[in-house]
Amino acid sequence: MTVHLEVAEGVGTLRLDRPPMNALDVATQDRLKELAEEAARREDVRAVVIYGGEKVFAAGADIKEMQAMDHAAMVLRSKALQDSFTAVARIPKPVVAAVTGYALGGGCELALCADYRIAGENAKLGQPEILLGLIPGAGGTQRLSRLIGPSRAKDLIFTGRQVRADEALALGLVDRVVPAGEVYAQAHAWAAKLAQGPAIALRAAKESVDTGLETNIDTGLAVERNWFAGLFATEDRERGMRSFVEEGPGKAKFL
Repeated sequence: MTVHLEVAEGVGTLRLDRPPMNALDVATQDRLKELAEEAARREDVRAVVIYGGEKVFAAGADIKEMQAMDHAAMVLRSKALQDSFTAVARIPKPVVAAVTGYALGGGCELALCADYRIAGENAKLGQPEILLGLIPGAGGTQRLSRLIGPSRAKDLIFTGRQVRADEALALGLVDRVVPAGEVYAQAHAWAAKLAQGPAIALRAAKESVDTGLETNIDTGLAVERNWFAGLFATEDRERGMRSFVEEGPGKAKFL
C-alpha cells in the first residue's frame, strides 16, 4: 500500500509511502481517499497528521502515468482526483501537514487540504503544472488563492516557480518553519494537543470557518449561529463551563 493510516494517542497519521518521491499516481489517490474517509469515521482518531517521510512530502502527480492519458481519460479521472483531495480537506477534525522536502504540484495541493502546515527548513513548495502546459487540477487554483490571496496564488501558478520554506512562511503558504528533523514531532504534538480538546466543538469551528470561506457572510453566520447554539446540548460544553467557574480558564479535561 502506498498510503498508511497509523493511530496513536488519538492522532491518525496519513503516511505517504511511495518511494522515492511519493508521486501521487491513481492508486495512491484512491488509497488516500479511502483512508481519509476512514480517519473521518473513526472515533479513536481525533486529529490527523499528513506526512510523507523525512526526505519528501510529495513531489506531485505521476507524470509518466498522466502522459499516457488522453482528454477522454482525464475527463473520467479528474473528478476522482479532486475527490481524493477533498476527502482530506473535509475530515471533520483538525488536520496538520508535516512538510519535508518537496511539496510540488499535487503534493502542494495535498498540503493545502490541511488546516495548518508545519514545514521543515528544507521544504520547497510550488505549483509547477504550467511548465507542463497544464494548470493545477486537484484544487490548487481554488485552495491556494483562498489561502494566500489571488495575486500571490497567480504568481506561483503562472510561473510554476518553487518557493523555499522562508518565502512560503512569508506568503502564508505554511504556518511554521522548523528544523527538518523536527517536522513530524512538532506536527504530531500540535495534533495530539487538539486531540485532547472538545471534539464536537472543534468540528463545529472547522465547519464554520470552511463554510464561511466558501459562501457569503450571512450563510456563514447562520452556520456559526446554529453550531454555537447546538453546542449548548453537549457534555463538553457543560464540562468546559463548569471547569471555568470552579477552577479557572484552560483547565477543562474533555473526553
